[in-house]
Formats: sequence, structure tokens, C-alpha cells
Amino acid sequence: MFSETNRGDTFEQLALPLFPSLYNHAFWLTHDQAEAEDLVQETFSKALGAFDSFQPGTNFKAWTIRILRNTFLTTRTGIAASRTVFLEDHPEKLDTPGGSTPEDNLIRLDNLAALHIALEQLAPQLREVLLLCEVDEIKYKDIALILDVPIGTVMSRLSRARSTLRQLLQPQLGESL
Repeated sequence: MFSETNRGDTFEQLALPLFPSLYNHAFWLTHDQAEAEDLVQETFSKALGAFDSFQPGTNFKAWTIRILRNTFLTTRTGIAASRTVFLEDHPEKLDTPGGSTPEDNLIRLDNLAALHIALEQLAPQLREVLLLCEVDEIKYKDIALILDVPIGTVMSRLSRARSTLRQLLQPQLGESL
């Protein structure tokens, strides 16, 4: 999406559309709303300061997420920090289109809770690569750049993450996996 940039693109034109994605990634790293907001703000500040070093034609999103990740790793407690987020604290996730029944909502919430719990059980390196690929929709080569690992490591971690997630969810969701 942001792999092609023009010399005339401003930082704001490239960065502002990334805010939701950066915030989501920051929240997964920090597990705290205020800390995630601070991390995104710090990331934007660092990215703006280094914008003249950004190479047009490369992936701006990957470049920015790498700044976010490095900022987190050097200024925060680290990826291993975790805190449970209760879905009841997020009523916007309870609303579904189509007028679903209370039973449907309960099943969906139970499945979301199971997914969240399973994601939290993944090793941080596996969870991070899975989120970058599946949630942020970043290509393998850009994930390798963000994490500073070979592309083969990205593919291996992604495969292990998917397999482990499938095993963790199997008892909850049954044979449909």
C-alpha cells in the first residue's frame, strides 16, 4: 500500500493513514492504552525526525513499524510484558451487524476471548510475526526487515505460530480448524 512513494509525498500524507495500524501493533506490544498511545507518538516523532533518510520506493509502513518496534524494545519493559484485556471493557466489540441473537453474541465473544487467550500464549516472537502478517498484512520480506531477521526465519516463525495457534484453539473451537 505504501511501497510506492513519490518525492513530493509529505510525512503527514504517508504517516497519518498508518495511525490505526501502528496503534494496534503498539497495543499488542504494551497491553496498555496509554502506553500504546505514547509509543505511537514517540514513533511518529522519531520517524518525522528521520524522514529525510526514508528511501522513496520502499515500504513506508514497514519502515515505520520497525521504528515503533525498536522504540518499544529500547524504551519499554519489553515484549514479554502482558496483561489480560477483558472484552467487557470494549463494548464496541459486542455490536454486530445483522441483528444477531444474544446466543450468537455469546458464541462470538467466547471465540474472540479464546483467540485472545491463545494469542497471549504464543511466544512473543511468534505472536509478533503472526500479527504483522495477518493483522497488518505486511509482506514477508518487509517483516524480515522490521524484525531484522532472514525471510526464512519469518516463514518458519509464521508456520510455528499458525500451528501453535491451531493447537491452542482446537479444544475450544472443535474440528472446524
